[in-house]
Amino acid sequence: MKQHLARILIGLAITFFFTGHAARIYQVGIINQLDSIIYDARLRLTMPGRSDPRIVILDIDEKSLGEIGQWPWSRNVMARLMDKLFDQYKVAQVGFDIVWAERDSSSGMEVLDALARQDLKDAPGFQAAYRKLRPGLDHDGIFAASIKGRPVVLGYYFNGEENAVRVNAIPEPVLPKDTFAGRSVAFARWNGYTGNLAIYLKNAAAAGHFNPLVDDDGVSRRVPMILEYDGVYYEPFSLAMVRAHVAVETGNFPKVEPGFPAGQLQPGEYGGMEWIRVGPYTIPVDVEAAALIPYRGPKGTFAYVSLTDVLNDRVKPAALSGKIALVGTTAPGLQDLRSTPVGSVFPGVEIHANMIAGIINHGLKQQPAYMLGAEVLLVLAGGAALSLLIPILSALWGTLVAAAGLALVCGLNLLVWSAADLVLPLATSILMTAFLYTMNMAYGYFVESRSKRQFTELFGQYVPPELVDRMASDPKKYSMEPKAAELTILFSDVRGFTNISEALKPEELREYINEYLTDMSGIIRLKYNGTLDKYIGDAIMAFWGAPVEDPQHARNGVLAGLAMQKECEVLNAKFTARGWPTLRIGVGLNSGNVRVGDMGSQVRRAYTVMGDAVNVASRLEGRTKYYGVGILVGEATRDIVKDVIFREIDRIKVKGKDEAVAIFEPIGLKADVGAQTLEELELWDQVLRAYRAGQWDLAESAVARVQLRRPGHELYSLYAERVAAFRRTPPPAGWGGVTTFDEK
Repeated sequence: MKQHLARILIGLAITFFFTGHAARIYQVGIINQLDSIIYDARLRLTMPGRSDPRIVILDIDEKSLGEIGQWPWSRNVMARLMDKLFDQYKVAQVGFDIVWAERDSSSGMEVLDALARQDLKDAPGFQAAYRKLRPGLDHDGIFAASIKGRPVVLGYYFNGEENAVRVNAIPEPVLPKDTFAGRSVAFARWNGYTGNLAIYLKNAAAAGHFNPLVDDDGVSRRVPMILEYDGVYYEPFSLAMVRAHVAVETGNFPKVEPGFPAGQLQPGEYGGMEWIRVGPYTIPVDVEAAALIPYRGPKGTFAYVSLTDVLNDRVKPAALSGKIALVGTTAPGLQDLRSTPVGSVFPGVEIHANMIAGIINHGLKQQPAYMLGAEVLLVLAGGAALSLLIPILSALWGTLVAAAGLALVCGLNLLVWSAADLVLPLATSILMTAFLYTMNMAYGYFVESRSKRQFTELFGQYVPPELVDRMASDPKKYSMEPKAAELTILFSDVRGFTNISEALKPEELREYINEYLTDMSGIIRLKYNGTLDKYIGDAIMAFWGAPVEDPQHARNGVLAGLAMQKECEVLNAKFTARGWPTLRIGVGLNSGNVRVGDMGSQVRRAYTVMGDAVNVASRLEGRTKYYGVGILVGEATRDIVKDVIFREIDRIKVKGKDEAVAIFEPIGLKADVGAQTLEELELWDQVLRAYRAGQWDLAESAVARVQLRRPGHELYSLYAERVAAFRRTPPPAGWGGVTTFDEK
């Protein structure tokens, strides 16, 4: 036993490490990611694959838009829909996966109201006709009247942004303040909301929020059954639908009753909520008061009926009679799409349908707080057993014991999933077993490989060689494990490379691109200490801040981009002397929180970065040509770098982002930018202010003044064209100077 002591101790250390993760003392991102993958796989393997026949989705699809018209439809059309659904088709209840946040002005009633109050207030004939016509033109009132006294549930959503505002009205909370006083519940909290018009909310039976709990990988697996806002508590849309369903069945609208562990709460004991009871239904919740979404199948599992067929009497009454009807959309441009375990593109309305079906069928999986203790015990006992057994066994028997342990853990996990509807995390046990087995089988190799050479071989696969020596001096400080980090990412690309390649012979093109990439890589790696991620043809991707931390990552990235533009002038002088085409490059930079580490497939892996900030940097590079500038940086990068002068270029909406972002062009270090350039930038700021305020005369004169300083500047010409176009066709109200790109 003594000769195996080192391996046993290492094994126990591994066991304690994974036990710490299981006990939530700390969290390892890759284990959580693997747990999510395993959860999704179990869900797909065991889901029933069929819909609940009591639920139907009324679809605002392309067919409906083609026949009825552009969305949003007039509210009198929606009122007619309500009458048909309840009076003709006899639906049990209706829920709207839509927020009615704006008044319907399609009837022209607001114009008549203004005339009645002002210009024609003393015209008896007009006033008489006005009083007669107005009720029929009040589409909002007509729609509100059509839902009054009927089991209609509305939806709304909360906003988590710091400066979020309150728009319209939301329902009364389902639980009052201090309901959970002295208890530990990690409720999702929000800062604002967008609700429905008060006239609708007043006449609806109930309303619930649409907010899911999106996991770190962007997948919707849970819905908060209780959400805290401003100290009180609100229910989700699916729960509001279930309560309305109980009211239809029993005649009484049930209360939301939180459930807590039995007995007197002791110091240090978990005192959170474990379930919610609504009438005959008990809904298990986790430590964040959320319930797992019981997906029944892929997109389209539930029955969809086109709304235009309902309005035009093309649906058999039996298809809707007694049904729980959810009004949602799948039309392109209107889709509320989510990433889910059963599909990366999944309609939000069908998530509600799955949640409602799971509740009324008592089919929810549960992950109560005590499962944490069960996982800790399983990991600790299993890890200790393997740590003691594998070192004293032969390689064959050690392999068999590890395989048997893994099979036992997986079998137990599937048993509690299927028989008890309990979700027990599995990734920690799998990874721990794999680590223990690998450590024991490769112990001799790793012991003999404690050297700088081995460290260099490991990191040299991913990291620029010039950083390896620095990292090798303190190898414990660095890890290839994916992690979240604040980095700056750079993309650059040669403009018109196809024309360049056609103008050169193959051997000349090779020399051309090699010289370009060599010079640019030297700027990134040697001068500004960046990590060169990859070449993509003639394009370059690089980042700053990992694996070696760089507090000046944004500044170094911006200065590298400026240096690359200057280096183009040096290269062009050489290329022109050889009779080769000159080159121009576009550079995009953005800073933000990303995932960085060893990522890829079993075939090929790389030390790289992934995340929203990476995508934005790539798109900024792609927009440099459009704006006629050499470099574009995101707002986050501009905010970090304090000693560089920037020119604001535009506010844009990019693919995958709901909010507009400001983009900027770095001009140079403050110490290097002359007075004339600063005066030009001040004139440019006047252009932007007038342009965004819709003051076209002022914008036109400001553009003309700045063009006198830089004739032929592509950016100034672009804005001159925009001003002229908006003078002819003004932008819509609330436009705010935002440019939207229709990226595919």
